[in-house]
Amino acid sequence: MEKATKIPCRLEDGTVVEAQAPIIVSASRSTDIPAFYAPWFFDRLRAGYSLWKNAFNGRSLYVSYQNTRFIVFWSKNPRPLLRYLDELSDRGIGCYVQFSLNDYGDEGYEPNVPDLEKRLDTFRLLVDKLGKGGVIWRNDPLLLTDRLGVDELLRKTERVGDALHGLTEKLVFSFADITRAVALNLRRAGIAWREWREPDMLSYAESLSRLNGKWGYTLATCAEAIDLSRFGIGHNHCVDENLIIRRGWKDAKLMSFLGVKIFSEVGSLVPLPRPAGAVELGEGRYAVPGYAAHDPGQRTHCGCIKSKDIGEYSTCRHFCVYCYANGARNAVLANCAAHTETPNAASITGKIA
Repeated sequence: MEKATKIPCRLEDGTVVEAQAPIIVSASRSTDIPAFYAPWFFDRLRAGYSLWKNAFNGRSLYVSYQNTRFIVFWSKNPRPLLRYLDELSDRGIGCYVQFSLNDYGDEGYEPNVPDLEKRLDTFRLLVDKLGKGGVIWRNDPLLLTDRLGVDELLRKTERVGDALHGLTEKLVFSFADITRAVALNLRRAGIAWREWREPDMLSYAESLSRLNGKWGYTLATCAEAIDLSRFGIGHNHCVDENLIIRRGWKDAKLMSFLGVKIFSEVGSLVPLPRPAGAVELGEGRYAVPGYAAHDPGQRTHCGCIKSKDIGEYSTCRHFCVYCYANGARNAVLANCAAHTETPNAASITGKIA
């Protein structure tokens, strides 16, 4: 896999700056770009760059989209993305959507997401555009509270799983990790939570595996240390080399970046055994992955390959009670107001530094 490159980037005012030029973009783990900032993102894609601020060290850097070949979207409400998917295809940029679809309506834990039926409808519309493999169901995070135990969470999972049967290949889940930021947001919302213990995790996983007998999803956890392989549950790669290969194998530049080799048995009288790790592409073709570099900026047990995330913390108006990416509500509202005042700025909040 090639190293991330930096290139000269000409800004709209004519200034030339140095910018990262990622092949793979994540949009975004830090905020819900499809739900709230889709017009901004596609405006920046047309402009050729955006400005991103590191939430941990405060440094800003420019991100050029000159070399971008693939985007992984993350969202709880990706419906606004639908109108832009043809434009993305016209640009020769591949994508898939990580759709966090939880059933927390009765509890009010996700106060500003659309109701469940509308989100299920959005899921179907996305599958119509991107295909079954292009939309991944994320049932995360699973939050244990005074109102929700393992059995209640399983009933909710089953309800959504039944509705999505046949629409997606994979179900990704995670057990809520109560970090300091998450705990603060839960306290602000008046939520009494409890930590997941291993017996609870095993109980949930075993029951989910039984439920999956009627669905047939690929089951995987996101950034969890626990080994649930006995239940047929693996460790996920949310920015997934193999899925990117399956969806973008015709893109020579993308495959070169990933170090992938494509093989064809078209016309071969005797199909040869596939090498270990081969990715089936159909019609006698398969790919041998280059085993792309793990993203060092993610959590210890994250399996994602390297990408460039372009979101900003404290900009998501969903205000989910378990959020790790939002600070104080007033700070979020101030950032959202700044975006409204300068919706075409290089950064989401319009800030330069």
